[in-house]
Amino acid sequence: MNTPAPEGPGRGAAGRRQTLGRGSLIAAALLAIAIAATTTYRSESEAGAGGKPGFDPAAYAARTYGPKVVPAIRKNAVDITTLHEAMADGMEAAGKRHGHRAGTGPYSYAVTLTGTAGPARGGLMEVTVPGLADARVSVQVGPALNGTALRDAVGFIEFGQFVNQVDYADAATALNAEVKATVLKKFDAAAAEGEQVEVTGAMTPLTADVLTVTPISIESTS
Repeated sequence: MNTPAPEGPGRGAAGRRQTLGRGSLIAAALLAIAIAATTTYRSESEAGAGGKPGFDPAAYAARTYGPKVVPAIRKNAVDITTLHEAMADGMEAAGKRHGHRAGTGPYSYAVTLTGTAGPARGGLMEVTVPGLADARVSVQVGPALNGTALRDAVGFIEFGQFVNQVDYADAATALNAEVKATVLKKFDAAAAEGEQVEVTGAMTPLTADVLTVTPISIESTS
């Protein structure tokens, strides 16, 4: 009768446990290598809803300002004296007739004006417009441009087109940046003082007495 050989080191229950442990480690390592090989890493700008690239304000302004915003402002511009008269009769009625707004906010308008340029202070150039003695008319000349008038006056840019409020606000800021780059970069407000200027642009007045225009064009005509 043969007697079974005694189990040596690495054999028996303890040996089987060691073998299984090594096998599990090897399998886990192979799985980790496979996951790393098939994983695509996204930058923060790409990590959004559905993995789509984040909003690029500069690219948005480049494809929207010149091709769409400028033509819309020119097409719908109302003479500022005509608009002032309408607002004096009622801001709500004037807005419904000549302006655009989102929700219950103030109306924004596309306007045109001709007047005598005054001094530029604090980023605003005063303009004396015949027939508007009761209103203070100013044109934004930078370096900082404030507000969302350009975005809101055209009527075709809406909050629902953007992912969130931040992108919506960034779109307005980027449009203002286009004004600085394409309009104000070549305009000398100090040299224009005392001259007649023609301005086309957008504004979002809270009252009929203070009219501040963000220009899409500004030219000295005298």
